[in-house]
Amino acid sequence: MPAAKNHPATPSLVAPRRSFLASGLGVALFSSAVFGTSGSFGKALLETGWSPGAAVTARLTGAALILAVPAVIALKGRWHQLRDNWLTILLFGLIGVAACQLFYFNAVERLSVGVALLLEYLAPVIIVLWIWAASRKRPRALTFGGTLLSLAGLVLVLDLTGAVKVDPVGVLWGMAAAVCLAMYFFITAKENDSLPPLLLASGGLMVGAAVMWLAGATGLLPMAFNTADTTLGPWVTPWWVSLAGLVVLATVLAYVSGIMAARALGSKVASFVSLTEVLFAVIWAWLLLGELPGAIQLVGGVLIVGGVLLVRLDELRAPAPQPSPGQPTAKAGSPLEHANDVEPVP
Repeated sequence: MPAAKNHPATPSLVAPRRSFLASGLGVALFSSAVFGTSGSFGKALLETGWSPGAAVTARLTGAALILAVPAVIALKGRWHQLRDNWLTILLFGLIGVAACQLFYFNAVERLSVGVALLLEYLAPVIIVLWIWAASRKRPRALTFGGTLLSLAGLVLVLDLTGAVKVDPVGVLWGMAAAVCLAMYFFITAKENDSLPPLLLASGGLMVGAAVMWLAGATGLLPMAFNTADTTLGPWVTPWWVSLAGLVVLATVLAYVSGIMAARALGSKVASFVSLTEVLFAVIWAWLLLGELPGAIQLVGGVLIVGGVLLVRLDELRAPAPQPSPGQPTAKAGSPLEHANDVEPVP
């Protein structure tokens, strides 16, 4: 029978598909691992006298210069894509890159890397609360449960009754970074086939770098650079080693691999894998800075990540909206639908 003749070819068709998925997961994990180094490299510079503004400016400038060439190649002469999407690129650069990163580095200056990143990862919960308040429609049970779980984790991360008090100013900076990250998701969630992710990333980095230099030149943002050696784990290294790690590993490679992972796995699956960034950030901070959140904070971190996981799982299970008779089919959409096509710089 014809079906029997085609049957032996089935394994050869399935195997490449499985290997492609495995490759995508590997790239996504690599992206999370290198993204997770940003707090450690950044804090190594801050501890030698760099200001958060200077560290962010140097990071954005270096990454923007490196990504400019592949972005122009990806553009393929279609300069109208920049003109048509200038507002998206501007908002992404201002909020998703410059503000989000500056607030995160200010938090890292006062808190451990792990705690600062956990605060920033409350962004999906902020999105849920904002939509709930705006629509006055209660979230589905899984999203509601995930939100409560993350809020409970926040209480443990802050360790309000612990002997070691968490810096309240650092907490405010971390929450400000979470708000910027939530706004980033709203900015980038809309599907846009005319703006390649690499172009958005490169354009956002350039805008962010320009804004940071302008803020520094006008005196609005303190800029303090230092050429003193930095300490990474057992090694004392020149300052440029930490800066190179921040630019090349934590930004350029992280962005490129993140885009590859989103293309291979889809934005939602990639966003699930990106939750491992918290774990990698804690491990890197332990290895390179010798800092580790307390036991109660680690438990809180598990609850926060678990809550965000439930929220995103509910997004994955959300049914596609049904079109009205005579109307074109609507695309399924949510603030997290396409948000990880380009990841923010944490």
